[in-house]
Amino acid sequence: MRVIAKAALTDFWSRPGHADSERPLKSWYYEAFHAKWKSPAEVKLRYPSASILKDGRIVFNIAGNKYRLVVRIVFEWEVVYIRFVGTHRQYDQIDPESI
Repeated sequence: MRVIAKAALTDFWSRPGHADSERPLKSWYYEAFHAKWKSPAEVKLRYPSASILKDGRIVFNIAGNKYRLVVRIVFEWEVVYIRFVGTHRQYDQIDPESI
């Protein structure tokens, strides 16, 4: 899969107080980059705790559920768009289905 906006991940883990997200976000990126997901069900098989939303959006729990990552996957194009990465508090302030 092509992962669009990796800079959003690096920007996040570079912020003060979020250094502990670097390793899990890098791990997620590596897996997503090498994945051949064809459907939300395939993502769910690999990440059982992920939340499948409408319009190809998926919410991943990062660093033991300390952080949230929202992506939009266009399976036909094999593209993952990073839409949001943040803390639970920040996540509670957004609408993951429209971000």
